[in-house]
Amino acid sequence: MESTVGIILGGGAGSRLFPLTDHRAKPAVPLAGKYRLIDIPVSNCINSGVEKIFVLTQFNSASLNRHIAQTYRFDRFRQGFVSILAAEQTPQSGDWFQGTADAVRQCLRHVNTYRRDHVLILSGDQLYTMDYRKLAAHHMESGADITLATIPVNAADAPGFGILKTNDKGLVTEFHEKPASDALAGKESAVSKAMEDQGRVYLASMGIYLFTADVLDRLLAEDPTANDFGKGIIPSAIENVKVSSYPFEGYWSDIGTIRSFFDANLMLARKQPDFDIYNPRFPIYTNARMLPPAKIESSFIQESIIAESSVILNAQISNSVIGLRSFIGYNTTLKNTVFMGGDYFPWHDPNERETVEGPERPGVGEDSYIEGAIVDRNVSIGKRCIIKNRDNVQELDGDGFYIRDGIVVIPKNATIPDDTII
Repeated sequence: MESTVGIILGGGAGSRLFPLTDHRAKPAVPLAGKYRLIDIPVSNCINSGVEKIFVLTQFNSASLNRHIAQTYRFDRFRQGFVSILAAEQTPQSGDWFQGTADAVRQCLRHVNTYRRDHVLILSGDQLYTMDYRKLAAHHMESGADITLATIPVNAADAPGFGILKTNDKGLVTEFHEKPASDALAGKESAVSKAMEDQGRVYLASMGIYLFTADVLDRLLAEDPTANDFGKGIIPSAIENVKVSSYPFEGYWSDIGTIRSFFDANLMLARKQPDFDIYNPRFPIYTNARMLPPAKIESSFIQESIIAESSVILNAQISNSVIGLRSFIGYNTTLKNTVFMGGDYFPWHDPNERETVEGPERPGVGEDSYIEGAIVDRNVSIGKRCIIKNRDNVQELDGDGFYIRDGIVVIPKNATIPDDTII
């Protein structure tokens, strides 16, 4: 994989993940208490031997830039790197990225300074484990110019994806971007018996593409108006070059909405999660913080993740994710909650801490109850608060909180006063 360059797309404004993306890019959103979404594709690349990696960004990229700079430092005896490429004005283009294909097109002049036979294009907001060496082997064996990673889905999910159809050799013959439910007839493809038994007979594009390098250059140059891979480049390429499908049947989640983010995190807290964060052969890399271990006093904790430096005092926590430096006070209850933690400890003098933004004492005050919520970083929740969507409201902009997809979201650096009921 030495001659393969990886390009990770940072995504747009991330409006469907608001307010988590109010101050950060989608790939910088925290995951599983200690990681960020960008760590997933970067780790997949490193574990697969792809060590020349570009991350393309343009929205709220400061925290993402900082995380990558602090985390991914290859030693001097290797030629690897993870480099940020932000949207920029050039003599060739004065516009921001107009889509996935346009982003790659605008950045090719940087990518093409490196020797590369293949270009691997990935999304920065997905949760999955994939050995790209197997994808590359499939690409070479099929003699393809482009290989799309695909996952079988059922009829209910198919309208949300680009659906492709393959022949008996696994070559793509048709591509339909988000077809309507009543237009799925005839778009089935050959899948494994296990997938067929589940009714998952439609091949959905995962947004993971492996291009032969000169083919990518040519396709992007031939149609400068094609701004997206799914809507423009791929459908037209099927008619002119050899496009193969690489079937993937493992766990995969597109973290594009508050609901998908919430469900993916709580899935990781289950006894037997669908995604294995403990896989020693495919570790997830992240910022190696020098933090003390968690401290737990007289608490009941069930099916939950507790990150480093958390302090939990006589609390009940179930089916939840507790992030770095979380402080959970006496007699509190957290159920079905993603609590992202803090950037500093609540007992430290505000005049001495490195981070100056945020409330004086982040964490949860005594006798508070939280259920079905996402609590962003550095949030201070007072004493005797109740945060629970008892009326099953689906969408609401409240005072110091939001409800999205039925989930209460407390934004970063918010302060919830004592005795507040949400």
